[in-house]
Amino acid sequence: MTGAMPPATSPNEGQKPPAGPRERRVSQRIGGIAESATLKVDAKAKALKAEGRPVIGFGAGEPDFPTPDYIVDAAVEACRDPRNHRYTPAGGLPELKQAIVEKTRRDSGLEIEPAQVLITNGGKQAIYGAFAAMLDPGDEVIVPAPYWTTYPEAITLAGGVPVAVLADETQDYKVTVDQLEAARTERTKVLLFVSPSNPTGAVYSADEIRAIGQWVEDHGLWVLTDEIYEHLVYDGVDTGSMPVLCPFLTDNCVVVNGVAKTYAMTGWRVGWMIGPTDLVKAATNLQSHATSNVSNVAQRAAIAAVSGDLSAVEEMKTAFDRRRRTIVAMLNEIDGVVCPTPQGAFYAYPQVKGLLGREHGGRFVETSADLAEYILDEVEVAVVPGEAFGSPGYLRLSYALGDDDLVEGITRLQKLFA
Repeated sequence: MTGAMPPATSPNEGQKPPAGPRERRVSQRIGGIAESATLKVDAKAKALKAEGRPVIGFGAGEPDFPTPDYIVDAAVEACRDPRNHRYTPAGGLPELKQAIVEKTRRDSGLEIEPAQVLITNGGKQAIYGAFAAMLDPGDEVIVPAPYWTTYPEAITLAGGVPVAVLADETQDYKVTVDQLEAARTERTKVLLFVSPSNPTGAVYSADEIRAIGQWVEDHGLWVLTDEIYEHLVYDGVDTGSMPVLCPFLTDNCVVVNGVAKTYAMTGWRVGWMIGPTDLVKAATNLQSHATSNVSNVAQRAAIAAVSGDLSAVEEMKTAFDRRRRTIVAMLNEIDGVVCPTPQGAFYAYPQVKGLLGREHGGRFVETSADLAEYILDEVEVAVVPGEAFGSPGYLRLSYALGDDDLVEGITRLQKLFA
């Protein structure tokens, strides 16, 4: 009599099966992207404020002024116009492109055509779109550091390799041609150039820009220049736009800009890139599949912004200049802090190495990341550590906040480290 056969067994019985497609839940390409450190700090500060905590945030690069009324009025009118309730060209409203042509001629002296303009969802999309259009896998981009957190992530996402070149406070956070040349390899394709700089507020002089531009030309490279802070330059610095100072680069230069900083329109999400028509067309094709057109209401508001005069901008600049002088003076009163005077944007970037590698309030603080966490925990002041910008040992503080909050926040730091 034959009994029932025992169930078949597998040689791997009891072992975890190999990972299937579902277990690889996030792609390596996207999983490797770090969260924006500046937005993370800002979000944490705002969450604590919502809980009723007296947090003062120096984290976000966001003007504390409201968007000027005439811009808001243009948006309200646009909302009521049925034209703006429909799809429009992916590359931007023709009226806005023309307004940017005229604004660019007025503000920097660069002559362009509408076909050289792509309207994007803020400057970040312009930066990514430009790199996506320029880079093939493995192409290197030289990135002066300290750098804004988004630059290396955008380059990596576009398939490129960011190569950081560090300039510290002893050289006013500005890289030299010799440093750039030392970083150049046969894979180098693009130089990222930013003036005025986020996070340091450094501004390159016209002569420095010409020298760097000539180096770019000598080696047949591209350059992406971010001019989002173009109107926030102090102390009468003689500076300018790279393709204007170096006209021989026009066919190999991309300019990124937007309304966010100049017109206190960070939340409206309107930026643009300017470049050779073939590159702009390629980036426009990408955008047509990624997002289609930027919000029409925001684009109509941007037309009002770039077509208007710069009086509102000058009022904000006057306030920023006053705050700049205050924050630098107060930070330099703290033993262990060295803060150069920034000549542009609205950031102070103090070197804080004298506060590291020691105990504060019974807590050992080894890095600037530790220091930023300690400051938030102890005195409820939010700052961004230099690790986020490729330069440990520093902090970034935005002075685009009210005068009273600025003084109160730095006073808390002075007392903490007294």
